[in-house]
Amino acid sequence: MASGLAARLGLPAERSPRLLVLSAHPDDAEIGAGGTIRRLIEDRPDLAITWVILAADDRHRADEARASVAAIAGGAAHSRVDVRDFRDGFLPFLGSGPKDALLDHAGEAHDLVIAPRRDDAHQDHRLLAELASQVFRGPPILEYEVPKWDGDLGTANLYVPLTIAEAAAKIEHLLSAYPSQAGRAWFTRSTFEATLRLRGIESQAPDGLAEGFVCRKLVL
Repeated sequence: MASGLAARLGLPAERSPRLLVLSAHPDDAEIGAGGTIRRLIEDRPDLAITWVILAADDRHRADEARASVAAIAGGAAHSRVDVRDFRDGFLPFLGSGPKDALLDHAGEAHDLVIAPRRDDAHQDHRLLAELASQVFRGPPILEYEVPKWDGDLGTANLYVPLTIAEAAAKIEHLLSAYPSQAGRAWFTRSTFEATLRLRGIESQAPDGLAEGFVCRKLVL
């Protein structure tokens, strides 16, 4: 399926577009926006991706994260991953470190930022979302969602439809790339399918599947 997604999001056609992906934890962005990121790479193979992960304080999790990003972003013209080892669950209490990590990338001219939702119930996700809007004021920010026991799935206002094949590829990647999460009750195929299906219903996606985002500011 020819997506045209990059053009619809306003990414530049005259040069390689630059995408910044922000995750509090190794698997966050893949859960919330894995299909969209793959769509962008397919649409624009010249894409340059910078992927920042803040709370990978376990060596095994950090290795999983690097391998996952390599598998997803391998089709892009340029990709790099910045994995930090801030303490999981404690980002709001760690002083200036998390913001300094984002400021390390503030001098780069990003065209699109993918980050968690500002109303996410998880304190690490929420802080990262707040910092993203402070540090990166120019590009549009697509805020993704991560299902969890808090029941914080709200209303989306931007949807990216996925085909059945794209949704299946996203879910298979999650389950294979993050075996460390297999014991979590919510980290299941049915959870990821249900979230995509709900957003697909809301957006009347052709295959009934979509990722949902919040975009608070978009200049056309």
